[in-house]
Amino acid sequence: MSTSGAAAGGISVDAVLALLDLAAKGRPDERDAVAELLTAEHLDAAAVSQVGQRVRELQGSMARLNRRDQELSALFSCARELAALHDVDELITGLVHRAHGLAGTDVTYLSEFDEDTRELRVRSTAGAVAAAFQQLRVPPHTGLASKVVESRAPQWTSHYEQLHDVPHADSIDIAVRAEGLVSILGVPLIAGEQVLGVLFAANRSEHTFSPEEVALLSAFADNVAVVLQTTRLLAQARDSAAETQRAYAELAQHVEAMERAGQVHEELTEAVLRGGGAIDVARTLSAALERPVVIVDENHALLASSDGGAAAGLDSSPVRSALAASRQSARCTLLDPSVGDFRAAVAVLAGDLVLGGLLIGDGAVELGAVEQRTIERAAQITALLTLKQDAVRYAEDRVRGELLNDVLSPDVRRHSDLERRLRARRVRPEDLRTVVIAVLAPEHRRAALRAAHALAATAGLAGEVEGIVTLVVPEADPREVAAAVRDRVRAAAGIDEVLTVAARPAGTIGELSARFAAVRDCSRVLTALGVDAAAADADEYAPYTSMFAREPDGAHQFIDRMIGPVLRWDVERGTDLQATLRHFVDCNASPVRTARLMGVHTNTVLQRIDRITRLLGGSWREPEPFFRISVAVRLQALRSRSAA
Repeated sequence: MSTSGAAAGGISVDAVLALLDLAAKGRPDERDAVAELLTAEHLDAAAVSQVGQRVRELQGSMARLNRRDQELSALFSCARELAALHDVDELITGLVHRAHGLAGTDVTYLSEFDEDTRELRVRSTAGAVAAAFQQLRVPPHTGLASKVVESRAPQWTSHYEQLHDVPHADSIDIAVRAEGLVSILGVPLIAGEQVLGVLFAANRSEHTFSPEEVALLSAFADNVAVVLQTTRLLAQARDSAAETQRAYAELAQHVEAMERAGQVHEELTEAVLRGGGAIDVARTLSAALERPVVIVDENHALLASSDGGAAAGLDSSPVRSALAASRQSARCTLLDPSVGDFRAAVAVLAGDLVLGGLLIGDGAVELGAVEQRTIERAAQITALLTLKQDAVRYAEDRVRGELLNDVLSPDVRRHSDLERRLRARRVRPEDLRTVVIAVLAPEHRRAALRAAHALAATAGLAGEVEGIVTLVVPEADPREVAAAVRDRVRAAAGIDEVLTVAARPAGTIGELSARFAAVRDCSRVLTALGVDAAAADADEYAPYTSMFAREPDGAHQFIDRMIGPVLRWDVERGTDLQATLRHFVDCNASPVRTARLMGVHTNTVLQRIDRITRLLGGSWREPEPFFRISVAVRLQALRSRSAA
């Protein structure tokens, strides 16, 4: 049949095909074309109206099918992007660009809604050029966006400047004008009962949005809301998984720390039972924490080091402060910032008694709560070990101290069976030759005794006699022995004010009692003169000791009685007559030798001697007064050296 021929119903095949083409386009604005086509076929008005109505219905159905096809296509695309989601911002940007293509408007953008602040913030844009618009924030209850959120329904305007039924804000109006937007359509993004945001489509010219455009953007917004809600849930799931993983990691670390603490406690307990010492604590704790550990005594002297070496800064002010803080809290104290090699400190305490401290260096294992508690337990074990060792040492030292007191006692009855008792303590009687004592403040006596016992451990005795730290050792030179004991006690006590006095070696044990009396009396005289830091040979001070041993404080009175006027003259006038007097005494009262020794003219010396004569009286150069003045001058020189 020819396509130009008439159909059986009275219209041509060409007209039928044209009508089908018009219906397939899905554009209901082709009404005039349908009417013109039917009129050309010479149909009556009723037929034209009937056929035209049917074609328009077909056009509407096709339009809805096309829109549905676009919606499904967008939904499938969203689903594919969601499945491959790696970046939420990238996904939102993609959705906005897809909505931009779907709506066919100049600008499309998505604003995210904050339920806490009720504020809307532009999250992503497509087609926007103004920077201020891309960073726009809409306050609560303001503008078209808030109206969409509050109504939970699409809202639009053909001319934004003429929109008067919503509150305006200058910041929003300025941004809209900067972007040149005139007509705006906004649809809510709703997931369940929650508003996630608003999807906008806008034109830079006046435009009336059709129901189909509103429906299309609303349908896409529903898909976007589902995607956004899913991404949020996925993000929450990932965060929960990460938090769970972190919790598992922390639990594993805690379990590891607890196991490490248990192992340390077990090893330290074993060390106590087998009689271990500070070095066992240092090495055990160091192995567990993978950090160097140093243990010091109460005077900050090194007791043990995990690596066997010395450490710097043991007696520094920050370390002392950290240990002092630990003594107050009885807890581990972290050094922030760290001091030298040390990161933490804890005091070793036994009640109110300070026994020392543990210093922890840098290392791999973090010092968390469990590790700090482990360090505190190690300090407690160290205290137990120290007390145990002190108890053993005290028992041994008490026996040796009793022996020392018997050896130095003038009561010969205490010397019975002395040699056998000495040999039972592995002390040879022939090694007990030189007596030396150390005089220092009472609070440092414990450290001094520990040093004394260490010095006399191999051959000799040490202890307290009449409240004085005393040693009897084999060395023969009194000066060398006194200096050695002084240096050792200084280091142990951490002070400089230590006076040590030694006597000449004794030939027999029976002579040791007299040697002790000599060094004791000498120390009393020297202490009375203010000498508190020296290493002295008692024989050098024998004349002064014999004169003032019974009344040591009388030495001051003797000096004042003999040469007081000269000393006061020097103080009042800033002169130094006592120096001339001292040199005159040393030169056996020879003015010429005195002048030569002092490097001045003899007449100068004679003038000064005349002044001294007027101060001391005319008989001061007689043999007996001169002897006494000589003694006073030397005592004053001794006192002056100590004061300096």
